[in-house]
Amino acid sequence: MNDAASAYVLWSLVVINSLVFIIFAFSFAKPQSSRDWRSFGAFSAFLVALFTEMYGFPLTIFLFLGWLSSRFPGVDWMSHDAGHLFEIMFGFLVQWPTLVTLVMFPILVTMYVLLSRREERDAEADFGDDYRRYAWGTPAFFPHWGSAAHASI
Repeated sequence: MNDAASAYVLWSLVVINSLVFIIFAFSFAKPQSSRDWRSFGAFSAFLVALFTEMYGFPLTIFLFLGWLSSRFPGVDWMSHDAGHLFEIMFGFLVQWPTLVTLVMFPILVTMYVLLSRREERDAEADFGDDYRRYAWGTPAFFPHWGSAAHASI
């Protein structure tokens, strides 16, 4: 590290941001069932991993720091600017996205797709034909842009 004011290793920001976002999400989600708590726990783990990567010590930099330092000795890899220098455009790809977020993203997407499917079954059991009519005309994940535009005309 060439500069005393590093953009990383700011563990207090990791803790503060994680707590603020988790408490904020909890205030809306209010998990009740074990399924809710499991989803909320995965979301919280994602937030902690995200803020650890942003302010703590990015795993990607940790894994590649030796190689990067030997190839580019004049670059301060602990600064956020290192990921945006024109000479090393690939630095952005090294810093963002990180390995942890690349691994967590498909896991979270899979968990939320499975959760939504279970919730659809629950809604169908609770509301029967009314829910089936609603589900038939409403896309599950991605809106039908064309049909909404035509319906409003």
